[in-house]
Amino acid sequence: MWGDTSSRFSSGGLTTTVTVRILLVDDHPIVRQGLKTILEGHSGWEVIGEASDGAEAVEKAGRLQPDVIVLDVTMPTMNGLEACRLLRKQTPLLEILFVTQHDSPHMMREALEAGARGYVVKSNAARDLLEAVEAVSEHRVFTALNSRDIAGLR
Repeated sequence: MWGDTSSRFSSGGLTTTVTVRILLVDDHPIVRQGLKTILEGHSGWEVIGEASDGAEAVEKAGRLQPDVIVLDVTMPTMNGLEACRLLRKQTPLLEILFVTQHDSPHMMREALEAGARGYVVKSNAARDLLEAVEAVSEHRVFTALNSRDIAGLR
């Protein structure tokens, strides 16, 4: 899992490139499109699929084998927290990043306890998304709420 590696030659010698495969999950198509635009602007990252609820996310994750899932909390059919718990059981090495409207330390704690490695508030996605995906793809925790001290939650 953990991305496809490919080698290529540059004037400086052999370079290894890692492709991070990302599944986007949000019930709003316009949000998915915006996140996809931001993510695909990063060299080496590929959005390999999209889903509109937690149940679809679990199904597509099993089929597409992403490295990272960018997941909303509040969705129909199956919410993101439930999906996160299932995904964590099915694919323990999968990294999960919540991108959500919930600017709440309590919700962030729930997400991390469910198995996510990252948590970003949608209103700050333009600022935090790339750094968050990079962190979780490297198996590091990334959390960001709107100007709150969250050191005790990490």
